[in-house]
Amino acid sequence: MSTNADHPDVIALPPFLYLAAFLVVLLLRWIRPWPILPPHFVPWAGIGMLIAGLAIGIPGRLALRSAGTSVKPTQPTTAIVTRGTYRLTRNPLYVGLTCFFIGLTLAFDTGWGFVVLLPLLVVMHFGVVRREERYLEAKFGEEYRQYRGRVRRYL
Repeated sequence: MSTNADHPDVIALPPFLYLAAFLVVLLLRWIRPWPILPPHFVPWAGIGMLIAGLAIGIPGRLALRSAGTSVKPTQPTTAIVTRGTYRLTRNPLYVGLTCFFIGLTLAFDTGWGFVVLLPLLVVMHFGVVRREERYLEAKFGEEYRQYRGRVRRYL
């Protein structure tokens, strides 16, 4: 692969997709509130999912850094990472972002978050994850196929 094409060609950076989706949630919440939880339960449910998202995502990011490969899908991947949370899921950063998104949805007590989450996950799956998988298989071949056979895509 040439250096210019040595990346998975994702449609957008995942954190920006999640941020844009949550801004849509906040706009919808402002237009028409849609509470889903009893008021005394709201902060605890949200905090739990926020912590879960961080607990999955941060170790994934650190594992990429320690392997010397970029976390940015616009940069070349230099290694297949199989340590830490990458033993449980091939996409711990995206699972972590999803948990964090759900945590914000619960903390803001809005059903809109779950409505917006579904198309967000479809965009992530086809526009990011599947593109990354094709790239990794083309670049690393059998090493990636073996990893893919051992570890689930999500959870």
